[in-house]
Amino acid sequence: MGKTTPKLVKPTLDKDLEKIAHVEEASQYVSRGLAPYGLALIFLILAAIVAAGAAMDRPGTTIVMAAAALAAYMAMNIGANDVTNNVGPAVGARVISMGAALAMAVVFEIAGAMIAGDQVVATISQGIIDPSVTPTASAYVWVMMAALLSAGLWVNFATWVNAPVSTTHSIVGGVLGAGVAAAGIGSLNWGVVAGITGSWVISPLLGGAIAALVLAFIKEFIIYREDKIEAAKRWVPVLIAVMTATFITYLSLEGLSQIMTIGLKTAVVIGLACGLVAWVVVKPLIRHQAAGLENRNQSLRKLFRLPLIFAAALLSFAHGANDVANAIGPLTGIVEATRAGGLVEGGQPQLWVVMIGAIGISLGILLFGPRLIRIVGEEITKLNPMRAYCVSLSTATTVILASALGLPVSSTHIAVGAVFGVGFFREWYTRNSKRRVEYMRAKAERWEVEPKPERNSEEVRRRYLVRRSHFMTIVAAWIITVPASAALAALLYWVMSQLAL
Repeated sequence: MGKTTPKLVKPTLDKDLEKIAHVEEASQYVSRGLAPYGLALIFLILAAIVAAGAAMDRPGTTIVMAAAALAAYMAMNIGANDVTNNVGPAVGARVISMGAALAMAVVFEIAGAMIAGDQVVATISQGIIDPSVTPTASAYVWVMMAALLSAGLWVNFATWVNAPVSTTHSIVGGVLGAGVAAAGIGSLNWGVVAGITGSWVISPLLGGAIAALVLAFIKEFIIYREDKIEAAKRWVPVLIAVMTATFITYLSLEGLSQIMTIGLKTAVVIGLACGLVAWVVVKPLIRHQAAGLENRNQSLRKLFRLPLIFAAALLSFAHGANDVANAIGPLTGIVEATRAGGLVEGGQPQLWVVMIGAIGISLGILLFGPRLIRIVGEEITKLNPMRAYCVSLSTATTVILASALGLPVSSTHIAVGAVFGVGFFREWYTRNSKRRVEYMRAKAERWEVEPKPERNSEEVRRRYLVRRSHFMTIVAAWIITVPASAALAALLYWVMSQLAL
């Protein structure tokens, strides 16, 4: 009988060291996963401390501290969920990296919240529910506390399940539900509620329409032209100039008005002047970028990178200006209601309140933002830089218009509406555009190839450019948000009011 080779057995010490190494690796992985939550908790505590320092001269210091922590929680949820609207198209079009997109969003979100973030606050804090019709000042405070907590929990849940819901719908639904629970349905300001509801219906349609119109312009005057590079050199600087003029006009109205009195005509003149300067500066840059590019669509994508980055930055600013009110609107109402003189109608948010909202949104972007970006940026419809530019520009324009009017619109609805608008327009244009047919025929003749046969109806149906499943899922999330947050807020108000007795 031959000798059997003895098994090589690892020493016990080596086994134990391997186990320890595995445990260390696992703990490091877990700690990386828990780190964002630890930082978020630290921010909530700091927000409460700042609120305590600002509210030391009033009896409701503890309430203000709790409200500040809830507002910080809501702000982080806004950043985590709504960042998809701002940079999702740019990331989806592979024009900018995830890290650079998040950093840009942070800077411009803070700028928008600080410069123009107080226009929508009054609508959230006092426009939906009239504080004078609530039974007591403390009842109004509990209404706003319940609204903040319910909206934060709902958006947190939506982010967890990868659903890009509306943070605006969440907070408005929360205010509605808690207000009705506190003072009955007669406490609602139906004129304001009707205006907000109307803007929710109109704004995504408007965003989709503007995006489709801009894309139609790009297709007609740039993409399906014989010399598309020359057409891009002519029109891309014009598009950037229009975008600059729109932004500067808005910035003049909202930012300069805090320093000096400025009218609409003056703001428009300033915007047009800055747009002209942008056209003069950008034109040689685009011409330089276009040098040596081949006459094909892939080259156009390079020329649209700069406009897309500009549009994404503009959208982040507009988002900060509009959606910061979803976090600090209720907090502003609570701060005013606990003042010695009571709530002042149309009270402006204090600087520390705005800072909690701005920093909270930015922190939510950095810690939890990448979770939903690819859904909006990649999974609804395929985005290249031209289409993503249309989405960002139309969303920013619509949000800026709504912010100037003081309407708390949903940037989520507008952005997703713009994405769907681009996708549906592409479907229609592919089937019905004469210019596209002529261009494709001329291209086939030039290359001496047979033109591609038209797809049959079944193949067209299977190759929809917009994924209907995402469309129905997102619409369902939109529909359920207001009643869900309202019901949760009503329940939370009842619990809070009972505990306060």
